[in-house]
Amino acid sequence: MKLHEFQAKEIFGKAGIPVPGGQVATTVDQAEEAVRSIKGPPWVVKAQVHAGGRGKGGGVKVVNDPKEAVAAAEAMLGSRLITKQTGAEGVIVNQVLIEEGVEIDRELYLSMVIDRAVSMPTMIFSKAGGMEIEEVAAETPELILKESLNPITGWMSSQARNLIYGIDPIPSKEAIRGLTSVMAKICNVFIENDCSLLEINPLVVTKGGEVIAIDAKMSIDDTAAFRQQELVKLDDPREKDPLELQAEQHNLNYIRLDGNIGAMVNGAGLAMATMDVIKAAGAEPANFLDVGGGANEDMIAKGFEIILQDERVEAILINIFGGILRCDVLARGVVAAAKKTSLSVPLIVRLEGTNVEEGRETLNNSDLDFFVAKDLAEAAELVAKQVS
Repeated sequence: MKLHEFQAKEIFGKAGIPVPGGQVATTVDQAEEAVRSIKGPPWVVKAQVHAGGRGKGGGVKVVNDPKEAVAAAEAMLGSRLITKQTGAEGVIVNQVLIEEGVEIDRELYLSMVIDRAVSMPTMIFSKAGGMEIEEVAAETPELILKESLNPITGWMSSQARNLIYGIDPIPSKEAIRGLTSVMAKICNVFIENDCSLLEINPLVVTKGGEVIAIDAKMSIDDTAAFRQQELVKLDDPREKDPLELQAEQHNLNYIRLDGNIGAMVNGAGLAMATMDVIKAAGAEPANFLDVGGGANEDMIAKGFEIILQDERVEAILINIFGGILRCDVLARGVVAAAKKTSLSVPLIVRLEGTNVEEGRETLNNSDLDFFVAKDLAEAAELVAKQVS
């Protein structure tokens, strides 16, 4: 689950991490009130969407006139922001954050993620603040410094010193104290909120040596939602794809993609293999849909309905290896959904495993027009025929 920048900064502020003063506005009137009450000039107007690269897409404006600040907020509200992370369709800006400007002397990068190579939360620090960290990693990896958080010892001040003294030039004594404090507090926020990602880009040092989080990105581990109920209340469904939101409400693992072949599988590994099969056939997957081992007929039916709601889908590939999820349960769910939605695209089915014969019989006795694949190779051939 992703949080908006302003939500993450509220959490940062409570944790003692310095952030600029600011207010959220959803209307022009609120923007006018925010500009009047926030110290300036300059003012910074920032679109609040779950996507990076906002500055390059026009979602961040620095202005020196109060009227220009309000005009920038008015232009953003209700507009469609397009960045590298939103795709060509972009996302609607429903709210903006208006903040006081900060006199920046130096921009740094700080984040914390789960490093699966060492199975520990890991802090990433770089002097290349304000830049896309992926580009830094690819072009100048020596600028990226890391320290992992040992669950036994916890975060240690020596680790902060390793990071801070690893950049050139070394910050001032006051900035070193600020950075050391922020790093320790970021670790606490990461652990206490079950984060999968915390990112401050840029983390700035002012001319007076103060360290301030100018930006904030925060993602919460979905599997920890049961113990982070206050954070769950911050979830913004407007930022989610409508089909993904439907799937979430029915406990389905669905991610919408840009292709033309819908896919339904059970198991993440099988899902990845199925998408490889689709691409090998010269097509592109329209979704990732893992119904899991505990799916029932209703969940299968709903998953099938969600796939069919995507207008880009030209064919559907069902690839199920029956184990906990029996093939007959899958078949009944597919038949029920197909009857409800009036299936109008080719359906390719590959079933193996528990109760496979009962599942095939259910499909054969239905009115569905479908193709049966004996294995993945034949499934690929059938997919290729549908898109050729």
